[in-house]
Formats: sequence, structure tokens, C-alpha cells
Amino acid sequence: MKKNLLFTLLLMAMISCRNETKKGAENQHQHTNTPSEETLKKKSLSPHTFAMNMIGGAHIHIDYSSPSTRGRIIFGGLLAYDEVWQSGAHQATWFETNKDLILEGNVLKAGKYGLFTIPSKDEWTVIFNSNWDQHGKDEYDAKEDVLRFKVKPEYLNQKIESLKYKVERISDMEGTISLGWENVLLAFHVKVE
Repeated sequence: MKKNLLFTLLLMAMISCRNETKKGAENQHQHTNTPSEETLKKKSLSPHTFAMNMIGGAHIHIDYSSPSTRGRIIFGGLLAYDEVWQSGAHQATWFETNKDLILEGNVLKAGKYGLFTIPSKDEWTVIFNSNWDQHGKDEYDAKEDVLRFKVKPEYLNQKIESLKYKVERISDMEGTISLGWENVLLAFHVKVE
């Protein structure tokens, strides 16, 4: 009888120890895979988003990360005037069209491009670069530009907290593409032939 009792106690101790080890492993696993509050906060500061629409049979898609002003001066402050900007946060903003477009009188062939700008007080430069898959402007090379044109910014009375792109139809074959952030709205004409 003593042997059976000793065996039962030993078996219960082993099962209990095994369950504790398993629980400890689960807790450790859960702890290492849970993102910290700081990581979650960083991710939400410039969420990944997109704008798209169909104009004249052309599917136009803009993919970007949308930073917020959070009380900062953006243009001429956080982003220096007269310097290339990836027109978003993190990865360079990319622009894709399945048809040739006429942007402010300039032809942009169907394809996928990095979308960059050079902000300035009076006139911005809009840039379409053949290298669409790059981090920020780290790999930007003006030799890879396929199209550049100038656009005058509009200054708004109200603030736009988070960077926002829009692709809007005006008619069957025409529309506008715009970028709005802080108190700036930059819009340019799109035509599909």
C-alpha cells in the first residue's frame, strides 16, 4: 500500500511540474510576442494607407504612410523647403497607373513610380521616379526621375492633421490628384486619352 501511495504522489508531482513548465513556457512565449506600448504607439503615428480611383478606364493607386502634424510646423519646419521629400512617412510613397496619363500637360507612361516632391513656399516640384520601392528618400537619385513638373500650393485656413491623398474624377476622362497636410493643399490635373 505504501508503494502505491508513494507511486501516486510521485506521479501527481510529475504531472504538476509538467503543467507548471508548460504554463511558464506559454507565459514566456506570450510575453516575447506581445508588442510593447511604445511599438504600438510608433506604428500608429504614421499609419499605412492608400488612395485610388478610376478615371477614364485608368486605375490610379497611391500607396503611402500618413503622418500627423501633432502640433508641429511641417513645411519649412520639420520638412525643410527646397529639399526632396518622399511625400509620406517611412517607405517612399508609390504611384501606379495601368494607362498612360497626362499630368499638368506632361505624359506619364503606365507603370509604378516613386512619388516625391520638393516643397517650397511659392511652388512645389512634383517628381515621378522609376525607383518606387525605397525607404524614405535614402536611395533617391534624380537620374531615375521620369517626370518633373511644378505646381503652386494652395494655403488653407483650416488645418489638415494627417497627410491625405485624393484621386478625384471631374469628368469621364479627367480628374485631380491632391496631397493635403498641415495648411497646404497641392493639386494637379489628370487626363486620360
